[in-house]
Amino acid sequence: MTAREPDDASGDDFVGDDDRLDDVLVDEDVADDADGDDHDVDHDHDDDGRDPGHRGRLLLVGLAALLVGVLGTLWVVQARSSAPTDFGADAGFARDMQTHHAQAVQMAFLVRDRTDDPEVRTVAFDIITTQQQQAGQMYGWLEQWGLDQTGGHEPMAWVGGEHAAAHANADGTMPGSATAAQIAELEGATGVEAERIFLRLMIAHHTGGVAMSEAAADQARTPEVKNLARTIAVGQTAEIEQMKRMLAHRS
Repeated sequence: MTAREPDDASGDDFVGDDDRLDDVLVDEDVADDADGDDHDVDHDHDDDGRDPGHRGRLLLVGLAALLVGVLGTLWVVQARSSAPTDFGADAGFARDMQTHHAQAVQMAFLVRDRTDDPEVRTVAFDIITTQQQQAGQMYGWLEQWGLDQTGGHEPMAWVGGEHAAAHANADGTMPGSATAAQIAELEGATGVEAERIFLRLMIAHHTGGVAMSEAAADQARTPEVKNLARTIAVGQTAEIEQMKRMLAHRS
């Protein structure tokens, strides 16, 4: 019995070796699976390490930007091709009424600084704010149409013969425009006298402005010009009546 004990111990050692061998084989299989997974991941990327899906998304973004640019260019070309011509009621009114408005704003500033009368100062403020805004709108039209702010034609040359009241004065000025001497007279006056001069000049100025606006509303072909011309005609007609009453109270 004693002689057989080493054989039993040796048998246990062989069993232990077999278990360890199995463990090693399992570890190698796991490592191989891990290596296989790494290879699979590598196949999902380009040689430079970038995801092809990411590159595809970038391509789509670039194509979308290109499409927007092309459509924008086509829109500008179409807008320019349908814009009013340099010689026509739309462009002519936009230019001439800017000049007309500029003198009205000048006279309104002059009387504002020469009287403390709240009614007159309110009228002056309304003219300053309204006509400066309208002048800016007409300036923007000419820019949008690709036309010069100052054309090569005489003032009011765009007005048809049926609107004689809207034709330029003999000296080439706009209808109802004040002369340099009249502006100087307003500059030298104060108080009630300045109010009277201003009201007389502005009534005549608005009368000319209404005639210009009615001609534009009839002859212009763009809806924006027609709408603004009608707005000016209605607004200034009402202001003429208001200023006539104010002038009567100061006579």
